[in-house]
Amino acid sequence: MIEIVLSSQDPRLDPFRLGERQLTTIADRRSTLAAGKFIAEGDLVVSRALQAGYKPQVVLCDESHAARFVGEIETAGGSCLTADIEIRREATGLGVPLSAIGVFYRSTPLSENDVLANASRVIVVEAVDNPSNIGAIVRCAAGLGWDGLICDTTSADPLSRRGLRVSMGTAFNLRFARSNNITETLQTLRNRGFAILALTPGKQAVDLSQIKLEQTKPRALVFGSERAGLSDEALKNADFQVRIEIDKSIDSLNVAAAAAIACYALR
Repeated sequence: MIEIVLSSQDPRLDPFRLGERQLTTIADRRSTLAAGKFIAEGDLVVSRALQAGYKPQVVLCDESHAARFVGEIETAGGSCLTADIEIRREATGLGVPLSAIGVFYRSTPLSENDVLANASRVIVVEAVDNPSNIGAIVRCAAGLGWDGLICDTTSADPLSRRGLRVSMGTAFNLRFARSNNITETLQTLRNRGFAILALTPGKQAVDLSQIKLEQTKPRALVFGSERAGLSDEALKNADFQVRIEIDKSIDSLNVAAAAAIACYALR
């Protein structure tokens, strides 16, 4: 059933008034990447969340999208609301109200072993704390056929509001987990037979075009902070330090742009 909301103060709209950090407890945020709830913005992201099996708490739509989504939302145990544009604007705080916006429950978090179980192409990120960069990396990895993403504890969340918006919901199709120790993660990858390639603009690095791997060789690309780059520990645990040749007047590429190039070149 589609529930019609006639006032922006209706308590059914309360989940949309919460800030993103209020959707998880402090313990959730400290313990795991995949606890609490997340916000799906836009009809495409809402649709992909439903298709991926995420359970909605509540979805707020315009009239046409409420009719489109109500069956899936009810089947998944959520509420489907509709309201006019001004009520949606006030309740969500968005200057341009979206045709659909939903609050969803996160699924059980995956472990590193879950992500690596059937993977041969993996992305590892260290201190990539900008959600837009994480979203763009996810979209590149998913689009170019990579199997999984492992984020350290200081990197942004693929299911963050902005990360999901940038990835256009492709995070639902890319298995990901949180690493509590990046050095141990890289050692695990090596023990599983992965070639580990750390992206760095350092002069000691090898040009990406010179890297030749056997087609069947599992591989992991490691990306670091826009400001500081990869840690010394991450660089020491790499089999290859790799750079992308660019104009000498530019110090580096945006990490998401570098990920797109490297994911394509080494897929």
